[in-house]
Amino acid sequence: MIYEFEGRTEKEAIDKAAEELGLERDGFDVEILETQRSGLFKKGFVRIKVHTDSKVSPSYKERDDQEELPRRPDQKTIETPVFGDPEPKNDFEKDLVKFVQQLIEKMGYQGSVSVLFREDQKIGLKIDSESSSILIGKKGKNLDALQLLANIFTSRLGKEDMRVILDSENYRIRREESLVRLAYSVADKVRESRSSILLEPMNPFERRLIHTTLNDISDVETKSEGEGLYKQVRVFYKGSRR
Repeated sequence: MIYEFEGRTEKEAIDKAAEELGLERDGFDVEILETQRSGLFKKGFVRIKVHTDSKVSPSYKERDDQEELPRRPDQKTIETPVFGDPEPKNDFEKDLVKFVQQLIEKMGYQGSVSVLFREDQKIGLKIDSESSSILIGKKGKNLDALQLLANIFTSRLGKEDMRVILDSENYRIRREESLVRLAYSVADKVRESRSSILLEPMNPFERRLIHTTLNDISDVETKSEGEGLYKQVRVFYKGSRR
């Protein structure tokens, strides 16, 4: 028989399948159908297909073949698309785009600024420039600095609850994917060595991504160390905080 399950992580989906079917983990085969990592614009989830010839728990209610899986919590009907018109729609957006544009020009570079996405209490701006590599900077520090100034400017406009995200050349998404791979790689090394590894200094969002990525690995823990904006994340094996 074939069954489908979902979870925030692969482990959660498999554990859910084992519990609902009343089977041991080695009593079925798993096929990953879909994986979506959590990030700036999306919540993570994993959908799996379970293959088994074993007798499942009598309490498990098999879904009808035509019945759709329950809608995930993050699958909401959105009347206004998140990604839409790149042109500023109101005075706030116009002032914000103009401010970032002037920042770039005062740095001595040319480029254009447009609206990347709109969410409740969050707006993303995209910088297109031939000098994108310089505007992004090493490990995104120049982009982070521009983003900080944009958020300060937003607060002065009376939008204290609004968060501004700046991106260029899809750096944020590429960096996010790189950090997720790093987190899993470091977790494997920590589990093998039964020790700890201290990662490079990261901004708050990057640290939160590392913590979230490794949160569901039962024998690995993380903690932030240091002072200031750029702290380091230590990944360690449970029972050893060296």
